[in-house]
Amino acid sequence: MKKTYNLLDIKIGQKARLTSVNISGNMRRRLLDIGITVGTEIECVCKSPFGEPVAFLIRGAIIALRKEECENITIALMNERMS
Repeated sequence: MKKTYNLLDIKIGQKARLTSVNISGNMRRRLLDIGITVGTEIECVCKSPFGEPVAFLIRGAIIALRKEECENITIALMNERMS
């Protein structure tokens, strides 16, 4: 069985492809408006010391998301970070 990942599982420098956005209401509309849609490539660029917010590179823009949003966006990992 394939493990399901969300945006909190991604490490700095890792890339992933969005597989679902499980958020409703106004927040869903905002996320869709800024390009967070199924199939979009995303890269984690920064995590704050306390875990939130987390910054992602999405369609050429850096977007910071809170833990609540990250938990409800599932991803498929694309690669491991090069050390």
